[in-house]
Amino acid sequence: MEKKSFNLPSFIISHAAKIEKLFFVLCIISLIMMPMVKVNYDLTEYLPDNVPSKEGLNLMEEEFGYPGTARVMVDDVSLYEAKRIKDAIADIDGVDMVLWCDSSTDIFQSSDFIDYDEIKDYYRDGSAVMDITFVDGDTDKSTADAIDEISELIGEKGHMVGMAVQNKSLEENVARELNMIMVIAVIMIYIILTISTTAWAEPVLFLTVMGVAIVLNKGTNLLLGEVSFLTDNVVAVLQLAVSMDYSIFLLHAYTGYKAKGMEMREALTAAVDEAFKSIIASSMTTIVGFIVLTFMRFSIGFDLGLSLTKGIIFSLATVLFLMPALIIRMSSWLEKSEHASFMPSFDKLSRGIYKLRVPILIAAAITAIPLYTAQGMNSFLFGNASVGAGEGTKVYEDDLKISEKFGRSNMMLAIIPNTSNVTEKELSKELKDLPYMKSVTSLTDELPEGIPEDFLPESVTGLMHTEDYARLLMYTRTKEESPTAFDAADEIESVIRKYYPEDSYLVGGTPSTMDIKNTIVEDYDLVNVLSLIGVFVVVMLSFESLATPVVVMIPIELAIWTNMAVPYLMGEEVNYIGYIIVSCIQLGATVDYSILTTSNYSDARKKLGLNKREAAIYTLKKSIPAILTSGSILTICGYILYFVSSISAIGSLGHLIGRGAWMSVLLVLGMLPPLLVFIDPLLEKNEYKRVREFMATLRERRKRRRSERERRKKGNECKDA
Repeated sequence: MEKKSFNLPSFIISHAAKIEKLFFVLCIISLIMMPMVKVNYDLTEYLPDNVPSKEGLNLMEEEFGYPGTARVMVDDVSLYEAKRIKDAIADIDGVDMVLWCDSSTDIFQSSDFIDYDEIKDYYRDGSAVMDITFVDGDTDKSTADAIDEISELIGEKGHMVGMAVQNKSLEENVARELNMIMVIAVIMIYIILTISTTAWAEPVLFLTVMGVAIVLNKGTNLLLGEVSFLTDNVVAVLQLAVSMDYSIFLLHAYTGYKAKGMEMREALTAAVDEAFKSIIASSMTTIVGFIVLTFMRFSIGFDLGLSLTKGIIFSLATVLFLMPALIIRMSSWLEKSEHASFMPSFDKLSRGIYKLRVPILIAAAITAIPLYTAQGMNSFLFGNASVGAGEGTKVYEDDLKISEKFGRSNMMLAIIPNTSNVTEKELSKELKDLPYMKSVTSLTDELPEGIPEDFLPESVTGLMHTEDYARLLMYTRTKEESPTAFDAADEIESVIRKYYPEDSYLVGGTPSTMDIKNTIVEDYDLVNVLSLIGVFVVVMLSFESLATPVVVMIPIELAIWTNMAVPYLMGEEVNYIGYIIVSCIQLGATVDYSILTTSNYSDARKKLGLNKREAAIYTLKKSIPAILTSGSILTICGYILYFVSSISAIGSLGHLIGRGAWMSVLLVLGMLPPLLVFIDPLLEKNEYKRVREFMATLRERRKRRRSERERRKKGNECKDA
């Protein structure tokens, strides 16, 4: 008896109820796991371990801990009131030290004897500003509790900034904003799908399938240990936007087979079989665009790339396995809720676009080099300071107020060998003489003359000295990230190395930002090349052509250059993390528009026998509805991130994604059909097939030569015998 071969589509349809129950259980498990996923807001955590600032941070955390920092300004206070507030803050659990002018000036003496110019960095015009370091890190619960107590103490007259305050604000806002983003995205996507589909129930089906995929992806992030704030906020929205096409394709295939007279389960089996090949082939370019992020040395790329790739895989799984079961369950509702299509024929638009093909291609050719040049001339931001609270938040407004009155205050720490108090004191003195230095705090400065360190309790000395290392706390009058801050950090490090050539480190926001910059700039070239090669190979294998992937990628690359050139032309600074990530996301997510257009053109020429002009117009008419639907969803999701998120890095990333999506739509529809007409002879010749045949011929010749040599060798052996 002949054994029946296994057929996956038939298996999926026949076991639809069991598959539905399995996904329900997996969803419940993922929903339980989701709140347990730890979110990280500190970019320095993603630095390679071998860069100097990360080595220094690891050493400091091992020897002293990694203190959180904040800056507090209190308005309408006298020196005496400020002193009382300063002492009250210092007594709060979780606060390590509070730096204010009372450490160098006796504020209780008569005001006639106080030089207000000397204390203007800490008190002016009735306002006092204090620099605070905490016992634990920026994201520790004890630090968050201390911030709450400080906020209650200073009341409405107080303003607070710093990484600890920023992180606390982000953690409090991120869940609320993410929920708002998802609600708005679902509503907008439902409207788009209602316009582009032919049944009121179809958008509900699509959003249900994608919702399950998103829950599975977010829940399984627990297996990664922790995820970055970018991953936690961006991946769900991008997964929803990028993967929606898969479910639309499966349903359209199903309705097409139903229209041919097939019974429901038979039509579903045929649709799943067709979808397996088409959806997986389509998703490969997206996966390649995302997976290359995992090769970044700055490992936030690994975190984001892995989660995005995982999201696409879960979306494929839910579409191919769960969606057929849901179609069976909702079949009567889908049929009863059918309505006429709201989409026009796009015939006039298609012919109009084709008529403008020459001006479009000329404009693209003229602007390509200037746009490529401009996108490489952007002003970038790299560090933690560039990813924090955006305009409209209290932290942002407080930062403006404090900086306007007192200027900037940037904390850095020197970690040096604990070998000589004399050398440490000389280092401290030279650092204090630097023109941009506000203060330097070291244990040797605090020790009274002639008093040995052993006389002080360990609770005091342990903050600045351990058995092997000492640390100095410094505040400079610079931003955390700026050319001036970078120059200051280089000079400070050179001074430290003069006294301690070995085993000394400079740590803090500025040194970490410098290392982030050096690391991530190298990453850009790597991921850009890998994504281009990966997508080229996938498209080449799909179309069996060497010329096609080149043409397919031209409009997308031009759209990426245009998108990235806009900030330079507008005089805006760009977060480099967003810049490098969006390049891969835009390529991976929108190259499908080019692939779809190319497939439609190929069908028009080979299957329908249309001439080149009519094939191009047919291609536009058939491609515009799908590309507009997909592009509109990605555009709207990007702009929702931009307008809703108070986190500047996420808002900036959303802006780039949204703008890049509609630019890709316009350039693919405007440029690709005439480009396909131009390379039409190559498409007809199928040069890839000829190359394969040529290579096969070479292999066959080598095989015959090898066989001939072996035959001769055996003949010679027989003669010798």
